[in-house]
Amino acid sequence: MKILFATPECAPLVKTGGLGDVSAALPAALRAAGIDVRVLLPGYREVLAADRAAKPLGRASLSGVEVRFLASRLPGGVELVILDAPELYARSGGPYQDASGDDWNDNARRFGVLSAAAALLGTHDSPIGWQADVVHCHDWPAALAPVYLDAAPRPRAGSLVTIHNLAFQGVFPFAQVQALGIPPSRLGTEGVEFFGKASFLKGGLACADAINTVSPTYAKEIQGEELGFGLDGLLRYRSNVLSGVLNGIDVETWNPAKDPLVAARYDVATLAKKRENKKALKARMGLAGPDQVPLAGIVSRLTHQKGIDILVDALPKLAALGMQVAVVGTGDRALVQSLEACRAHMPATLGIMIGFDEALAHLLEAGSDLFLMPSRFEPCGMNQMYSQRYGTPPIVNATGGLVDTVIDESAGANATGFLMHTPDSNGLVEAAGRALAAMRDPVRWKRLQANGMARDFGWKEAARQYVAIYERIRPTS
Repeated sequence: MKILFATPECAPLVKTGGLGDVSAALPAALRAAGIDVRVLLPGYREVLAADRAAKPLGRASLSGVEVRFLASRLPGGVELVILDAPELYARSGGPYQDASGDDWNDNARRFGVLSAAAALLGTHDSPIGWQADVVHCHDWPAALAPVYLDAAPRPRAGSLVTIHNLAFQGVFPFAQVQALGIPPSRLGTEGVEFFGKASFLKGGLACADAINTVSPTYAKEIQGEELGFGLDGLLRYRSNVLSGVLNGIDVETWNPAKDPLVAARYDVATLAKKRENKKALKARMGLAGPDQVPLAGIVSRLTHQKGIDILVDALPKLAALGMQVAVVGTGDRALVQSLEACRAHMPATLGIMIGFDEALAHLLEAGSDLFLMPSRFEPCGMNQMYSQRYGTPPIVNATGGLVDTVIDESAGANATGFLMHTPDSNGLVEAAGRALAAMRDPVRWKRLQANGMARDFGWKEAARQYVAIYERIRPTS
């Protein structure tokens, strides 16, 4: 079975969040399961620079753009197909935005071409000597592929759209999509039309042979008005092809017993070594005081979705509970300013590092006593799984993949963390209070840590579930 992974980002070449991690780890797990999987990735500057010897596979003209397909490999050995179109991708800045943080004004064209390329590789017209049985599209930047495939002669590839975050839908004025060659029958409400504009994601959800999200709970949540972001009606209508497959994590990279990025490696039998990581983390974050003071960490995009304003509101009460907090991340300017103001008023309580540092992210997981994720919604989340691996019980809002991966302390012997009862500062403070009470009981706390460290969050089960979806939607002739 031949699977094409169509994605706008893939670690370690280009990554803005969890999608980049998934696009590297899931294909590797599928390859280990015997699947012929190839990743299609735009030829951003950093992608081309990583393999200057990438070999030409073929050419095509897509929406008036001449593109080349280049053969390369990801570090884990998975075959990589680079979509080389310098006028669209080989520029400074990120995959979606320029260096100043503004969206590229031609994103509709850039990702329309990515979608068209993905669809092309799922047809007999594939120019690379390989035709996919299933085109697996990730989020809105690749979501037009099922729209193109829907109009392609059969047999053509089956199509699967994975929703990593429904809040991002790729919505553009119709004037920006006119040149993309979207089939006329799919320009209206049965396709991309969305409140007078064109939505890449809506088109994909309307046409895909299968749809999934990255956790079972999120698959249910997005069928409701609150988290459906205007697409809940369509998702309810297509619920017979909608499922939730929980993401895994890279258990080799995120392993405290082998992690080269922490101050002291440890396992469940040597948890006392977390103290060395805590000392190193506090030094990095500018936090003083006795090491017995509970330290909660957070690595996150600093956005409203991630509940950073909830954390800001809760900080005085967390300080009153005797807790210190370390924050690492980038995001909304107003929330960054709020955090900096809190640090100015409570320098003994709050340490912040604005930016992203992979080594510091690992040290924070190893050195924190608790990990905070007060997200208003969370399709899956990975840090709560990293935290459990590192013996750092998470405090999370009861939503999406957080519910699916964290067992609340009230569950007793199998508990691994703490669920917030309400998605606000009161809920965060209440959960923190329960966590601090558990910390004061060494036996209870060690059991929580050991439970989390024993859980298997690897990709094998997710890969098995994806293969089952592929089998259902692949062409039969």
